[in-house]
Amino acid sequence: MALPGSSHRVAVLALADALPMEVGIPFQVLQRRRYPYDVELCGERPGPVPTTGGFPVHAGAGLEALARADTVVVPAFNEVDRPLPADVLDALVAAHDRGARLVSICVGAFALAQAGLLDGRTATTHWQYTDLLARRYPRVTVDPDVLYVDEGDVLTSAGVASGIDACLQLVRTDHGAAAANEVARALVAAPHRDGGQAQFVPRSDEPAQQNALAATRAWALERLDEPLTLADLARHAHVSVRTLARVFVAETGLPPLRWLSTARVDRARELLETTDWGVDRVAQAAGLGTPANLRLHLRRALGVSPSEYRATFSQATAA
Repeated sequence: MALPGSSHRVAVLALADALPMEVGIPFQVLQRRRYPYDVELCGERPGPVPTTGGFPVHAGAGLEALARADTVVVPAFNEVDRPLPADVLDALVAAHDRGARLVSICVGAFALAQAGLLDGRTATTHWQYTDLLARRYPRVTVDPDVLYVDEGDVLTSAGVASGIDACLQLVRTDHGAAAANEVARALVAAPHRDGGQAQFVPRSDEPAQQNALAATRAWALERLDEPLTLADLARHAHVSVRTLARVFVAETGLPPLRWLSTARVDRARELLETTDWGVDRVAQAAGLGTPANLRLHLRRALGVSPSEYRATFSQATAA
């Protein structure tokens, strides 16, 4: 949904022994001139917060920042099983009760779970800690095989890079696919990795070659309006269809044709936002064929019709 008002306040809560890269992700993704996010770093109290990087980050505010935030982001921190201070947990609960959106990056999910905010929900965290999260908090349904889980008012994400995906999802939810894609391009990040994609878990018998098909995916994105087949993709990658399917899943977490479908829906969303084309032209340009197919895919992905999506995110409407 579009953000009301001129700014959206984001409090990034750095807990003791925070992971500095994860602390920086919300600032990198959200704090951009074109989009009205006001991102603030806070801690249990104002002042330096120790990190695992061997240097502190400076929190300009304490927990009072959570009381004025529209979104609260909890990055990863060390010793996830340690009891957190009661005032931290109370502030998280109060922010959620007030209507703030809660987001965790990586093992920041343990803070939300300890506050009881994940009870009865599906959540995720870094694949190395999913079993621990499930054992420690049995009222949480832990999904170890996804990049992030977006339940609207609570979003949890997996390991480091998934924090970028989660923050791009916030932009996508608030401002639409075109805005998220623009930010992703500026970050040189994947424009849309669906939350349901699998975390990349290294296996001893298969080395991590996550970029082998990057050129083929880029080639396909330029030809979404064409009837691409597995054979077409395999021919471009100079591999067999069987190898293409195996490596594609290893790199993206999705089978090739499902990845294509997701990319086409994302392209349709961008065209609905940025053009005044009719649904027939949008469907053809995105490779979805017919207006009926466009409506079916958009309804499955977002629960809305093309006209409803355009009314919410159209740049012409926003103007």
